[in-house]
Amino acid sequence: MEFGLPDEEATARAGRHLGRLAFPGMVVALMGPLGAGKTAFTRAMAEGLEVGDLASVSSPTFTLMQHYPGRLMMHHCDAYRLKNPAEFDDLGAAEWLGSGGVFVVEWADRVAHLLPDDLLAVRLEVAEPRGRLLRARATGPAHGRLLEAWKGRLAGSSGA
Repeated sequence: MEFGLPDEEATARAGRHLGRLAFPGMVVALMGPLGAGKTAFTRAMAEGLEVGDLASVSSPTFTLMQHYPGRLMMHHCDAYRLKNPAEFDDLGAAEWLGSGGVFVVEWADRVAHLLPDDLLAVRLEVAEPRGRLLRARATGPAHGRLLEAWKGRLAGSSGA
């Protein structure tokens, strides 16, 4: 699936929709260059998951892993600063992946071989002047159903 998101609000709306559709065990592998909006998209997902303190949702570049309680627990990891994939395991990623919450990994391409077979891969890219290009694909049946539902929401979306 590919969607053009013309501005920051459209990008946030896409994230909120995904958060509202979240299910226990959902894994979102976020990819894209620096400044593509991965953390802003994650914050919008947190809003859709009814996380109470949205201001606390920030890039875990230095802390590497953060956890946010909401309708489902959201585990947010940033693999950008990991020196090697083994550090992903050291963070307890396997435990969080199996916890029944929602697991979001920024820079997921760096640890792709350690992620489950069934996930939602989301790539954000900057599209001039303020927009984003969102590309998403599901790699298994549970996330395939999620992708279809999300596509429907994005196609019919014009408000929050």
